[in-house]
Amino acid sequence: MRQARSPLPSLAPYPALQRAGLVLAGAALLTVAAKVQIPFWPVPMTLHTLAVLGLAVFGGPRLATAAFLAYLAAGAAGLPVFSGTPQRGIGLAYMAGPTGGYLLGYLAASWLVGMLARGRGLAGRVGAMLAGLATIYACGLAWLAAFVPASALVATGLLPFIAGDLVKLALVAAGSAALARLRSARS
Repeated sequence: MRQARSPLPSLAPYPALQRAGLVLAGAALLTVAAKVQIPFWPVPMTLHTLAVLGLAVFGGPRLATAAFLAYLAAGAAGLPVFSGTPQRGIGLAYMAGPTGGYLLGYLAASWLVGMLARGRGLAGRVGAMLAGLATIYACGLAWLAAFVPASALVATGLLPFIAGDLVKLALVAAGSAALARLRSARS
């Protein structure tokens, strides 16, 4: 049985300057994704999940993790890269707020999804993204528990996001399947 190739090539063959450009482009994509939002409290609904899953599936664990670390570094330095910034605060104070656990979850999911999706077919990539969503929710809810009552935790930090996140996952899956078909047609 032949193992499916990754939708995009590894970063390894790119020179250092190109890799740095890809990481910065990934961080910029994450910033744009954070700014496209539906305001919820205490955690807004954004396109972060789409960007994180897309970077991990298409770029692999190294690019996705490096891009998210660059994004976090920019936010920690006080740049208004996060959703709701600068209105809801900036820098480390924002990161320590209600969305901090989701930020940690996105970082962990960047690596996890990239590793699990590597070389997998569509079902494997979907499974990897579901594992990433579980990681994001686990970290986010654990952190959010410090800000909302336990009785409201699932209603405020999970339920409003599931349907949208599954749609985002489906979009990344469809894109990766289309790219894999395109690559196999060229081979």
